[in-house]
Amino acid sequence: MDEKRNGLGFATSALSLGSWNTWDRMDFGDAVRLIRHAVDSGVTLFDVAHYDMGPHSEQSRTDLLFGEAVRASGVKRDEYQLCGKLWLWDYPNTGFAEQLDTSFDRIGVDRAEAVVVGDYFERPDIPRIVTEVAEQIRLGRFDVWGVNNWHAPDLDLALEFAAREGLPAPRFAQLKYSIARRSMAEGSFYGRHFEAGRLTLQASDVFEGGVLLGKTPARKIGADPGGIRDSIRDAASRVAAVAGDFGVSPSQLALAFCLAYEPVANVLFGVSRMAQLEDNLGAVALAASRGAEVRAALEDLWLDRSVAADGTF
Repeated sequence: MDEKRNGLGFATSALSLGSWNTWDRMDFGDAVRLIRHAVDSGVTLFDVAHYDMGPHSEQSRTDLLFGEAVRASGVKRDEYQLCGKLWLWDYPNTGFAEQLDTSFDRIGVDRAEAVVVGDYFERPDIPRIVTEVAEQIRLGRFDVWGVNNWHAPDLDLALEFAAREGLPAPRFAQLKYSIARRSMAEGSFYGRHFEAGRLTLQASDVFEGGVLLGKTPARKIGADPGGIRDSIRDAASRVAAVAGDFGVSPSQLALAFCLAYEPVANVLFGVSRMAQLEDNLGAVALAASRGAEVRAALEDLWLDRSVAADGTF
């Protein structure tokens, strides 16, 4: 799996691995082997965060474990790319410099290639965010930034302010995007920025925590905008049937569906077993050879059409 894409503001792998409930769900030795194999297979972007604020105030050790595992794997810093998180739950009380100090120290690095800025309950000071992000970029702490589930008017303001002030604008949006959830990513609010080339899409929560694959996870999974998770659960059998028609696994089908959407620059997922990673790698070839067919076969499973496309939920 060696496909590289440039849409996040730098060349990176089409697939990437995320940290939420990932590295702390497996044996340490398995994590070491999985990271080494992922990088050797061309999956070189890792989304790693410190989960300590807002709804994610979990004091998870997943970022610490990632840092330990990547070092134990023998993977060198120049062999992989890091996408961090800057949270707005307690912003500006907890500023970006402080968050980066903590996060980088826990992982054991001194910089990232990119960061994603989000989420929030109430509208934050957008010009202040753009200005503070620009200062961290100037200091060399990361190169590019993206947003995570921002309300569309706030994103518009960030893009406009950055352009007016000559500051680095967000280059990508990390959004929930899957066979079932398409409203934000394919709606007009974010869509116009994708079409204009101002932003690209990083697809996240593509398996709905495993529900889209017919699983019933006992662990905490992502939010359920619009309250459609039961419909997604009911759709899992159809996803499995279509996957059977294509001769692939449901996870390959779900990933290929996302990869075949033109604005997508990168698809983020989590795995806890080597077999899952191996299976998911096959999605890149499927998207390249039969992506349009995959999307056509699943067109009727767009289940969040009634959910607000501007991110307000």
